[in-house]
Amino acid sequence: MSLREWWQLLHFLRPHWLWMMLAIPIFYASLFVRENARRPWQGLIEPALLDYLIVPRKHRWRFRPVHLLSLVIAIGSLAAAGPTWRREQPPFAEDKAPLVIALDLSTTMNAVDLNPTRLERVKLKLRDLIHRREGGRTALFAYAEDAYMVLPFTTDESLFDIYLDTLRTNLMPREGKDSAKALHTIESFLKDETVPGTILFVTDGIEPSALPLFHQFTTKQNQPDEILVLGVGTSGGGPVQDGPSQFLEDRSGRRVFSKLDVAALRALSRDGIDAITLTPNDDDIQWIQHHTQHHMEMLEEKDTRTRWIDEGYLLAIPLAVLSAFWFRKGWTIRWTTALLALALLLPSSAFAFEEHETPSHFSWMDIWMTPDQQGRYYFQKQDYKKAAERFEDPMWRGLALARLGNYDAALNAFALSDSAESWFNQGDALANSGKYPAAVEAFRQALLRRPNWQEAKDNLAFVQSLIPKPKDQKEEKEQQSEEAPNLPPDQVRFDDKGKQGKKARTSIKPVTTVDIWMRNIQTSPADFLRRRFAMQNAKERHP
Repeated sequence: MSLREWWQLLHFLRPHWLWMMLAIPIFYASLFVRENARRPWQGLIEPALLDYLIVPRKHRWRFRPVHLLSLVIAIGSLAAAGPTWRREQPPFAEDKAPLVIALDLSTTMNAVDLNPTRLERVKLKLRDLIHRREGGRTALFAYAEDAYMVLPFTTDESLFDIYLDTLRTNLMPREGKDSAKALHTIESFLKDETVPGTILFVTDGIEPSALPLFHQFTTKQNQPDEILVLGVGTSGGGPVQDGPSQFLEDRSGRRVFSKLDVAALRALSRDGIDAITLTPNDDDIQWIQHHTQHHMEMLEEKDTRTRWIDEGYLLAIPLAVLSAFWFRKGWTIRWTTALLALALLLPSSAFAFEEHETPSHFSWMDIWMTPDQQGRYYFQKQDYKKAAERFEDPMWRGLALARLGNYDAALNAFALSDSAESWFNQGDALANSGKYPAAVEAFRQALLRRPNWQEAKDNLAFVQSLIPKPKDQKEEKEQQSEEAPNLPPDQVRFDDKGKQGKKARTSIKPVTTVDIWMRNIQTSPADFLRRRFAMQNAKERHP
């Protein structure tokens, strides 16, 4: 690049920082006023006599702190303004085309015009598609009357296979089909993506009411994403399954038949949205792959939104060199030191910023202490809430949460390790929560890892004593027959023996450390999705 070309391309990303250079003449003006020997005596001594009383200064130039400060301000303002003269390569060339799959889970996807059903056939197609993408980022949404995200962008084929296999039409909280809402949900999901992607609707028909929104999406200016539609079904249609060997019937008792809406697919093609029907071979997969990759390559060629590279970091080198002059004797500028001290002592709220809508604060402790050291500081001051927020070590964080009485959260923290100490602490947290059988199992796990741990043995015996022993049926009947005649009507008898019991010992030790609650999870992915969809639906209906 020639000097002329460099000069033509040179500009600043943040030019407002150049206003900081106005401080340089202000410094020089204040210095001139302060060092003017005539100013203090004006009005007190006659000007003619004052000229003979002032010793003229020798005009010998030397490098002074004010010169250094002015140079630092000038270089610093240039660095903060972000000088740039070359563009950064677009990220599209380094990433495969992302794909968002919107899978229709309306009832008609159970039609049997494709063997065994439309939904099961399309699952096989999508599984082949994911394997063909070889690491391309893929997200999965499911929709009927409402749309829900099943998986965000992922490159894990096995994870995608697991959740894809669990999808059923009965997972959706409400029946129906709203493709427009699904498009709106996915559009919101993609708004922060820097790489243009493709939205693939896998459905047995786009309802006519959704066609205007699809057309609006494709004609929107600067729209980097495209829509593809994979039609599932046949024009002849077939009955809709309603369980094993059962079919959906209308009110008159006749089976409900569902046909592929070919007319709607043709209407989409007229609006510039490419569509294809499911094929018995892999032509449809190759078609999807070709369109997704071709779409990204076209945008790469037309891209004019590449980012300029911020070259301001290069000026950090001369700034570091100039800062070394501050170590010379007599070069300390007091007010500069005062400003630096003030910046360090400012309350943390002055440096608050938002990231993903979560406030994060910077304070002077972050400079001198690690998060665990800060947590230990607050722990010793018995401020356990702040200590739990600061600690990164899960065992220490669990201890702080236990001191707060939040035993469920403490259990989750302790359970991040499979050590003997971790199981011991889990047992204490479970015992304090009143979950004695689970606490017994936790102490047993601790003893399996450290057999001769006396404290674990003592706590195990004590918690076992708190669990009531089951009575046999005969003894229970005899006790009921003996006690029943002695109880007058409308009399309630309370047992106060519990007040005389022993207090449980908790000896939770913070030890550097996976997972009692994970071991107890029995929920399948299908149950998990069903509950999550239901919760989201309830939240949307009753915000």
